[in-house]
Amino acid sequence: MSTATLLVELFTEELPPKSLDKLGVTFAALLRSHLAGKRNMLSDDSQTTNFATPRRLAVSITNVRHVAPDREFFERLMPVAVGLDKDGNATPALLKKLAAKSLGHINSAELLRESDGKVDQLVYRGTAKGQSLQVALQDALEETIVGLPVPKVMSYQLADGVTTVQFARPAHSLVALHGAVVVPVHALGLEAGRTTHGHRFQGAADIELKHADEYESRLENEGGVIASFEKRRTEIMRLLFAHAEQTGDTLGEAEDYTLLLDEVAGLVERPTVYVGKFDAEFLEVPAECLVLTMRLNQKYFPLFLSEGGLSSRFLIVSNMRLDNPQNVIEGNQRVVRPRLADARFFFETDKKTKLADRIPKLASVVYHNKLGSQGERVDRVRAIARAIAGLASNDLAFNKRVDLAAHLAKADLVTEMVGEFPELQGTMGKYYALHEGIPLDVAEAIEDHYKPRFAGDTLPRNDVGVIVALADKLETLVGMFAIGQLPSGDKDPFALRRHAIGVVRILVDRQLLVNISQLVDLVVQQFGSTIVAHGAVPNINPANAATLSTGVAVRAETASEVKEFIFERFAGTLKEQGYSTMEVDAVLSLRPEKLGDVAYRVKAVRAFALLPEAKALAAANKRIGNILKKSEGVVAKYSKEKMLEASEISLAEVAERVMPDAAQLFEIGEYEASLCEFAKLLGPLDIFFDQVMVNADNPTIRANRLGLLATLHREMNRVADLSKLAA
Repeated sequence: MSTATLLVELFTEELPPKSLDKLGVTFAALLRSHLAGKRNMLSDDSQTTNFATPRRLAVSITNVRHVAPDREFFERLMPVAVGLDKDGNATPALLKKLAAKSLGHINSAELLRESDGKVDQLVYRGTAKGQSLQVALQDALEETIVGLPVPKVMSYQLADGVTTVQFARPAHSLVALHGAVVVPVHALGLEAGRTTHGHRFQGAADIELKHADEYESRLENEGGVIASFEKRRTEIMRLLFAHAEQTGDTLGEAEDYTLLLDEVAGLVERPTVYVGKFDAEFLEVPAECLVLTMRLNQKYFPLFLSEGGLSSRFLIVSNMRLDNPQNVIEGNQRVVRPRLADARFFFETDKKTKLADRIPKLASVVYHNKLGSQGERVDRVRAIARAIAGLASNDLAFNKRVDLAAHLAKADLVTEMVGEFPELQGTMGKYYALHEGIPLDVAEAIEDHYKPRFAGDTLPRNDVGVIVALADKLETLVGMFAIGQLPSGDKDPFALRRHAIGVVRILVDRQLLVNISQLVDLVVQQFGSTIVAHGAVPNINPANAATLSTGVAVRAETASEVKEFIFERFAGTLKEQGYSTMEVDAVLSLRPEKLGDVAYRVKAVRAFALLPEAKALAAANKRIGNILKKSEGVVAKYSKEKMLEASEISLAEVAERVMPDAAQLFEIGEYEASLCEFAKLLGPLDIFFDQVMVNADNPTIRANRLGLLATLHREMNRVADLSKLAA
C-alpha cells in the first residue's frame, strides 16, 4: 500500500508568542493521534515533525497511507431472545438496530450467535473498508483545531461577510500535501492548497510547494523562515551566547532568561541578534528594576559583567538580518531610554517617603473583601511574627527586628515602582529600607518574606526573614481556609499549595522544631475579630466553634483543616524525594507535631524496613493494633504479678529492657536505633501469641494482658506506625 509524507500547515496572523511552542507541539501531536488509532492512516515507522512560527502551525508526518487498510470488525447487536422471534425471523427491534448501524442489507441468517457469559448475543462480523486520506484528514483536522490549548479564542468573519469562525488568530491559508498531491480538505473557511508564505519582509511572499518533503528547506532558503520552533530557539541561544562572549559579558542565570528566550522564539521567524547600549548613569537604579523593564517591556536580554553587576549593554533579538543594522540598534536604544528613565524617576520619587510612613495607605488597599485590607493583614502578620519569635528566641533585640520587618514587609506595595512592576514587591522594600539605614537583616527579611516563591527557590537568608516568611504564609493559609477559599482540582488562585509547601520547607530545612499545632492555633487567634467583622462566618453554631482570647468565635475546623492540608503537601514532597507511600504514611499518619524531624523519621523507617525482622514485627504490630481496636477503654498499664504464663512474663521482661533504651534513643533523635531496639521483641512476641489467650475469661487477667500490649503498641509506634509497613 503506497505511502508518502503528509504536510499540513495553517498560515495565520501573529499567534500568541508565549504559548506558541505548546500550540505547535499540540497541533502535531493531536493530528498524528487522530490519524493513527482507529483511522490507521500511519505506518509503524511514521515520524512526526512539528513546526511553529509566529504566523504558522504545521506538521510533517512520514509514511502516511493514501487509504487505510481494510479491517475486520464485529458488532454485538442484542440478545438473541430480543432480536429473533420464535420462528427465527428478525424482530422490529433488530431491523431498527441494523438500519441504525447501516447494516440494513444484512439478513438475520448471516448473524452469528455468541455468548457474553450471561446470554447468547446476535453478532455481526465483517470487513470495513479503510478510509481514504481525504476523509480521515478532514475529520482529524477538525478535531485537532477544536482540541488546541488556545489561551483566548478569536471570532472573525470570513470573506463572505456572513460566516463566523473561531481560532487563536485569523487564518489565511491552508496547505495539505500528501507527497506531491494536494489533499482536498478544508478548515476555518479555507480550501487546502500547496502555497506557503515566507518572511514578511525578507523572503518570498508565496512559495508553491511541489512536494511535502521540501517544506522546511524551501521555507528557510527561499522564504527566510526557520520553521522549527526548537531550531529557531537553538539558533537564538547560539547568537546570544556568541554576542555575550564578544562583549565579555554574560547572560546571567539560565532560569532568569529561559522564559524570555521561549517568548522571543515565538516572535521572530528569521532571528538575528544585535548589541545595544544605554547610558551608564542608569546603573544607579537597582539592577532588578532595569532588568525587569528590559525583559518585560522590550524583550531585550540584559547583560551582566563577568565580575558581577549589571552591564550597560543589552542584546536585541531582531526579525531582520541587515548588512547595516545601525538604524535598528539606535531605534531600540531610543526606545529603551525613556523606560529606564521612568524606572529611575520611580526610584528617586519613592526614596522621598519612608516605608513606615506608607503603612497607613495600606488600609485602603483591599486584601480580600472578607478579610479586610492589606493594613489589617499587616497587623495580623506582625502579631503572628511576634508570637513565633517569642517561641523561637528570648533575644529582645532580635524580636524587635522581627516586628519591624513584619511591620514594613508590605509597605512597598504602595510605591510607584511596585505599582508599575508588581514583580518587584519585596525587592524594592529591601532597597528602600537600606536607603533609610534600616538594619541589613531586616531589609533582607522584607525582600525574602515571599520566599520560597516556587519549587527550587531559596529560603530566606536570615532568621528574621524565616520568621516573617512563616508568619506571612500561615496567615494566608488560615485566612483563606477560614473563608472557604480552598484549592479545587488544578485551580489554586491564592497559591495555597505553594504556601503550605513553603511552610514545610522552612520548618524542615531550617530545623525549626516548633509545634505545628501551636503555630496554626496562634495564627487562628489573629483572625477572630477580622472574620466576624467581615461576615465570613455568619451564624456560627457555638457548639461548632472555638472561643479565643478575644472572645470571638471562629470555626473550630479551620485549624485542623489547615494542618491536614500542610501534612498532605508534606506527604507529596516526601514522595517526590523518592520515599514510598508506606514509608511516608508510617510517619505522617501519627501527625507528628515537629515537622523538622520528619525527614529523619522517614529515613529511619526505610533503614528499619531492611532488617530481617522488620516485616514480621510490622505484622505483629498490626495484630496488636487490631486486638486493641476491639477492646474499649484499654489502659497502657500492666503488672507482672498478675501474669500467669511464662511467655507473657518473658515478653514483659524483654520489653522492660528494650523500652527504656528505645525511649532514650528516641528522645535524642536516634530514630533508626530506637526502632531497631524493638527487633528484640519479635521472638518473645511470637511465643506470646502462640501460647497466650489475650482475651481470657478472667477480666483482671484480660485487662492486664491488653495493658501489656497497649504499652508495647505505644512505645513501638513513637517514631512511626509500624503497622503501615505490613503488607
